[in-house]
Amino acid sequence: MAVGFTTKFTNTSTGRPARKPMAVVSRPGLNPQLKALTNSEKLITAAEVRSLKKSYGNHLAVKDVSFSIRQGEVLGLLGPNGAGKSTTMMMLAGLLAPTDGEVLLAGQHFDGRNHDQRRLLGVVPQEYAIYQELSGIDNLMFFGKLYGLSGPSLKTRCDEVLEQIGLVESARRPSETYSGGMKRRLNFGVALMHRPSILILDEPTVGVDPQSRSHLLDCVRSLAATGVAVIYASHYMEEVQSICQRVAIIDQGVVLANDTIANLVGGTAADLYLTVNRTQGVAEELGDLAQLGTGSDGQPAVIIAGNIPVTKRPPLPPSSRCGLGTLSDNVEKSVPDLSWRLQTVLFKLGTMGIRVERIETQQSNLERLFLQLTGKRLRD
Repeated sequence: MAVGFTTKFTNTSTGRPARKPMAVVSRPGLNPQLKALTNSEKLITAAEVRSLKKSYGNHLAVKDVSFSIRQGEVLGLLGPNGAGKSTTMMMLAGLLAPTDGEVLLAGQHFDGRNHDQRRLLGVVPQEYAIYQELSGIDNLMFFGKLYGLSGPSLKTRCDEVLEQIGLVESARRPSETYSGGMKRRLNFGVALMHRPSILILDEPTVGVDPQSRSHLLDCVRSLAATGVAVIYASHYMEEVQSICQRVAIIDQGVVLANDTIANLVGGTAADLYLTVNRTQGVAEELGDLAQLGTGSDGQPAVIIAGNIPVTKRPPLPPSSRCGLGTLSDNVEKSVPDLSWRLQTVLFKLGTMGIRVERIETQQSNLERLFLQLTGKRLRD
């Protein structure tokens, strides 16, 4: 739903002027109905961002952002507050002109004033972009007319979208009486009326019930399966990990990571938590092999970081036994780094008479990677 077209209209139920929503759509236009993609079509780039920059006076909000998205792909766009994520999405939607760099849609330079290009886009903002005085179907009718639909084709499309967003039974109720989840689904639906080929979603599931969240995620999957390219911005890491094929993480106006989730998460090793009966003298004995902390149950634990290599391995007696086997002279060549450190720590704890009561792992996931890249400092 590209912003920029405004008009006056009247609530069909009450006859009084309706309040203007925060955003409305651009000049009418329709894209052809998309079908399931062939393998070759899945390689076609739908949108590309090249060295995008945006400054406000002396403040550089976006320093250098580049990424692309293919047809039928769901790209997760992640970043803490103030990272430049929203500014990037507004430039991609044509709502802001970049200071430098460019956006390409279907291989062509994107001009935010070009209505033919803007109608390729559907935008679902975090704020409600609906007329809450109108019923659900009246909202869809209104936005559909702005996109050039009329007559039977408009009615058919309204029925299709109502079914897609699960609001058939509530279609004629004023949307101001809808629950938060229903409003989110309607907010989603109005952006689908013109069948966009690129869909930009900004926190589409904020504050919704689990059923509505599940339904919206299924809608995103279905749209991607028909070829729609989806840019999905969210702070819910489990959502992004469940529906996105690739992720771009932005902070301080630059892209810190941009790859498939499998590659990003697969490169983040799990930490090992060794619950022990005491920790006296452990830090001094282990040095950079591990650090002290607490396990999931709050008990003292020795933590072996999964992604921090040891620069210097202390010598150990040959053929020394420990919990996982024998440490010999060639252990450095035969065992991966994390396994070597675990065996070394177990051996050292054993020589100190410290009992290991339990070993746990902190599984690799997108949230952990996000915090590693952007830090744990609170953002306002």
